[in-house]
Amino acid sequence: MTATGAAAYVPPDADLTQLEAASKRCHGCDLYRHATQTVFGEGPASAEIVLVGEQPGDREDLQGHPFVGPAGRLLDRALDQIGIDRDTVYLTNAVKHFKFAERGKRRIHQPPGRTEIVACAPWFDAELAVVRPRLVVCLGSIAAKALLGQSFRVTEHRGQLFTMPDYQVLTTVHPSSVLRSRDRGKAYADFVADLRRIATATG
Repeated sequence: MTATGAAAYVPPDADLTQLEAASKRCHGCDLYRHATQTVFGEGPASAEIVLVGEQPGDREDLQGHPFVGPAGRLLDRALDQIGIDRDTVYLTNAVKHFKFAERGKRRIHQPPGRTEIVACAPWFDAELAVVRPRLVVCLGSIAAKALLGQSFRVTEHRGQLFTMPDYQVLTTVHPSSVLRSRDRGKAYADFVADLRRIATATG
């Protein structure tokens, strides 16, 4: 039986603790069948900044926390460089379960499909409703398309600010793409330059 979305699992008027607990029981798409666990967002409910990525990776799936793998460590370094304490921001993903293909003993990341992104959207909507940030930073195309529509291209608009009814949106690449870059030094510098726009939106 194919799952039909997360909306039925999202409790109304819940705080972040209640949302996280409810997310552990979510069967809104089929990704829960193979993932170790739901990886919900983390951070203060009063955060002015929400950073949203694509989905948990292998480390995140095993540990149950967002952005704790290599890409997360790179993100921490970039945030520190621009003077932002990770503990002051809310970190989450557009999709809450790890999608992968098994290759021997390795689990290889697979990008979530449109159906899975749409199915998981009620969780992100609920997070935003609680946190009520001034700025949402989309890390990569999956996050940006989830928030700004399927036609959005991060490569064309990265580093730009977009005004939504309740908050602004800044788009940049996912830190994992920096790690995969042939010129990692330049890719990292460009990533940090994008994140410096945070001050423009929140200062």
